[in-house]
Parts: sequence; structure tokens; C-alpha cells
Amino acid sequence: MEFASRLIDWQRQHGRHDLPWQRTRDPYRIWLSEIMLQQTQVATVIPYYERFLQRFPDVTALAAAEQEDVMPYWAGLGYYARARNLHRCAQALVERWGGRFPCGVDDIATLPGIGPSTAAAIAAFAYDRRAAILDGNVKRVLCRHFGVEGDPGKRDTERRLWDLAHSLLPGHGDTDPDMPAYTQGLMDLGATVCTRGKPGCGACPIAQTCVARRDGRQAELPTPRARKALAERAVAMLLLECDGRLLLHKRPASGIWGGLWSLPEFAADGNARSATRQLGVQPLQVQALAPLAHTFTHFRLRIHPWHVRGYCDALHEPAPGHAWVALDALSAAALPAPVRALVDGYFAAGLV
Repeated sequence: MEFASRLIDWQRQHGRHDLPWQRTRDPYRIWLSEIMLQQTQVATVIPYYERFLQRFPDVTALAAAEQEDVMPYWAGLGYYARARNLHRCAQALVERWGGRFPCGVDDIATLPGIGPSTAAAIAAFAYDRRAAILDGNVKRVLCRHFGVEGDPGKRDTERRLWDLAHSLLPGHGDTDPDMPAYTQGLMDLGATVCTRGKPGCGACPIAQTCVARRDGRQAELPTPRARKALAERAVAMLLLECDGRLLLHKRPASGIWGGLWSLPEFAADGNARSATRQLGVQPLQVQALAPLAHTFTHFRLRIHPWHVRGYCDALHEPAPGHAWVALDALSAAALPAPVRALVDGYFAAGLV
């Protein structure tokens, strides 16, 4: 238990204590922060977290909303399946648990979009449950400290890390009052001291027993996964302007940018004029704009934007799944981050 006690003492003296979600034991707010923090930096999450809570202050408010009302509050955070699962989870909580979070880790983990580590974090912070977390930062801490070999993303290595994480928990029984400090300590250590690039071993409370520090293997552990070359995809997008409006396209509910608004697309080697006419608009001025790239987890997308000023009848109805949006109302549209940057950039330049 020396590992746990040192970590708890360190967190209380040197850990983070001023993050918005640390001022509550409300499982709803803890859950929201845990989902937003997946694959996303703390500094990026804070304004989204606060804005989301202003609009959806509790589970009931979130469950009662339409999904299309939720998505604008997630636009720009990426990994949009998180937002869809968040909404589904809120509805499940209302239907199955009367709008309250269960306190058992196994029960929490049955909810949509909540895996075992997230369930453990919610239970530990909200209910003092003795439950082990194992996110990317924690995997790095454990691999270095105990000299665990193997890709942490592989099943056998991950299983060893889970067993280790469970064995290190403080206290006995189902709950322990030190669990919030211990869990936050693991998170803080991985995020601020035992970092991926240059770990601050001199500030680490468990450095004396760290295998990687002893053997000078901080750069080797965790074992890096074999890198695969990212696939390349390309698409053309239309910034189609007509009578002070921009045409937007609603993305399918699943897949990249699911449920968000975006720009109409056509094949990267296609013709912008033809694509415009297919949307029922006559192109008047067509200009190719500078391409841009956006990297997803498994591929890189090259976007070839075209700015088109077009003409359409005042009574023209847009194609299904499309909508004309006034230029001065674009700021309220739920656009993915690269599309938002594209639209705002050209709007500011006076091109749209």
C-alpha cells in the first residue's frame, strides 16, 4: 500500500484541485467531465464543460433534449460519437434508474458509452468506490513504475495492467474515503509528471521504486505500438453562397462528424460547377481555394474547397438533408472543427 499512500499524500499537497469538475460529488458532472476529457486536453474541455452545463444542468434536461440540440454544444471537441452516446446514456438513466446514477461500478458500466475505466472514475469520485481506473496516462505510469513490457493496447498486456491496478487500490471493502484523492493522484501524475515526452522524475512521489527510472528506460516504456502509415482520403467541399446564405449539408448520424452540419461534398477530382448544378443552383462565379488537411485517428483527410457564388430561385427548396443558412447565423451552426475553421476563415476574408 506504500504506492497508494505516497500517491494520496502527493495529490493532496501538489495535485490539481481547481478544475471545475473537482468541486462536486455530482455523478452527472463527473461523468460529463470524464467523457469530454477522453482524447481531449483539459484546457480545451473547460469552456465546453461550463457551456454544456449551462444548457443541460442535469441528467433530466439532457435526456429531454433532441440530439440535434445537443450536438452544437459538442461541435469542435471531436470524436462526436461521445456526444451521441452521452445523450443515449442520459435517456437510459431516466428510463432505467429514475434519472439517478447507480453507485455500483458494474451497473454504471452497462450504460451507453461508458467503459470500465470511466465507470470506475465516476464511482470513485462520486461514491468513494474502490474501483481501478486504467486510461492512457495510468497505463504509462504503471508500465514505467513496474517495468511492464508489451504494447499496453494489446489484450494480454492490458489484462496484466488491470490486475496490477486492482492490486494497488487503497483500503479494503467496497468503499474507501481516500479513493477520490488516489484516483485523482493517478490522473495528475500521468498528466503532469510522468508525461509521454520528458517525465519529471524529480517531482515524482514514487520515483524511489520506479523501475524505468532505476534502469534509465523512461523513453522505452510503455512499449510503443507499431505505427502504421495513415491512409489518405480526399474530398471536395462547396462553400456555396446564394443571396447572403450558405448551403449546409447534414451529416449521417453515424460515421465521421455524425449528426453535425457540414459543407456539401463531391469527388476530389470532380467538377465544382456540375456539383453545384446537381444541388439545383446555377453557378455564377467559381473559385478554387487553398486545400487543407485534417487528421483523424485512422486516416488523413485532404479537403479541396471551392467557393461558388450561385443563383437560385427565391422559392428553391434545398435538396434533402441540406439547408440554407444566413451568413450572420453561421456562428450558431454545429460544424466540425475543420469545417468551422474553413467557413470562418473565408467569411472573415470576405469570400463567403
